[in-house]
Amino acid sequence: MGFASKRAVSVVFGLAVGFTAVVTPLEALSESVRISGSSTVAPITELAVKEFLVTRAGKKAKFEPIVINGTGAGFRDFCSGKTSISNASRPINNKELKACSEAKISFYELPIGFDALTVVVNSANTWAKDISLVELKRLWSRDAQGKVERWNQVNLDWPAKPINLFGPGKDSGTFEYFNKAITGDSENSRSDYGSSENDNIIAKNIIADPNAMGYFGFSYFKANQSKLRALAIEGPRGNVIPSMKNVQNESYQPLSRPMFIYVNSRQLGSDANLRNFVNFFLNNADGLVKKEGSIPLSRSQYLIVENKLLRNVLGSSFAGDIPVGTRLGELLNRSIDGIKRPDFRN
Repeated sequence: MGFASKRAVSVVFGLAVGFTAVVTPLEALSESVRISGSSTVAPITELAVKEFLVTRAGKKAKFEPIVINGTGAGFRDFCSGKTSISNASRPINNKELKACSEAKISFYELPIGFDALTVVVNSANTWAKDISLVELKRLWSRDAQGKVERWNQVNLDWPAKPINLFGPGKDSGTFEYFNKAITGDSENSRSDYGSSENDNIIAKNIIADPNAMGYFGFSYFKANQSKLRALAIEGPRGNVIPSMKNVQNESYQPLSRPMFIYVNSRQLGSDANLRNFVNFFLNNADGLVKKEGSIPLSRSQYLIVENKLLRNVLGSSFAGDIPVGTRLGELLNRSIDGIKRPDFRN
C-alpha cells in the first residue's frame, strides 16, 4: 500500500493485539500458517505469501499450500479452527457467524479489494455483446432449468444455437453473490450447468466452447481476455463493461463486490508468523491487488481497514448479509463510526 507507512501499520498491530514489535525475531515464529477459501481471493493471497517469503520477516516463515475450496468451505474451515485466514469473496453469513461464535473464534474482517463479477462468452461468439439483468435472470434462475437451453430463448436477436453454461459451485461466494444480485436470492440458481469451485476450470471450459457462457471474477477474465469476451451489463446506468474505472466510480452495478481476508484474532495475537504476514499484506495490499489483476480500494478505504485493527474492531460489519448494491465505504464507515477519527471519514 503505497500511501501507508510501515510504521503506521506496526502501531495498528501493537494496539490491536497487545504487542509492540513490527518484526518478531525469526526464532519466535510458530507453526505453519493455514489458509483456505475463495478462488477469487486466493491468487492475491498467494502473491502476498510469495513476496512475504523473500522479506527479512518472512524468509523462514512457513505456509501450508493455500486450499482453494470456495468461500463457504473456507468459512467452515475457519469457524472450526482449522485455518488462521479465510479468503472470502463475500461477507460471512449468519450461519457462519453462529458457527464461529459457538467455537469461540473471534476475527478481524479485512476488505482488501474489489471484484467485478464478469459474464463472459467465447471470443468466437459474434452475437452477444451485452446482456440485461432481466435476461440474466431468465437464463440463470431455478425456473430456467431444463427450459432455457438456446441463445434465442434469452434474446430473440440471438441465434437458435445451444447455450452451454459454466459457473461456480454452491460453495463459492461468487455463486451466492451473483444469484443474490440477479435473482434476489443467493440460492436461486439453475443447477444444470458445468460447475467448479476453481475459476481456472470455468475459464478453460468456456475457451473450449464457442457456444458457452459463464461468470467468474474479473482477474480471471483479464488473464484470458484474448480468448474470452466480457459482456456489458445493462444496469442502472445503462450498458457498462467491467473495468477498474467502472467499479471504482460505482457505475458497474450490481455485480461489483468487496473481497476479504478474515483473520483469527486469537491466533494473530499469539502467532508471530501470522502477525508478520498480515502486517506485510496490509502494507502492500494496494500493489498486490493491482499486480494480481483485481481492483484496489481507495486510499481512504484502506485507512479505514487499518483503523479497524488499530481500534480492535472485531466481527463483521455486514450483519450476515450480502451487500448487493451497497457502497463498501458506507459499510466500513458504519462499522467503526463511533470510534474513528474525522480524517478517516470519506
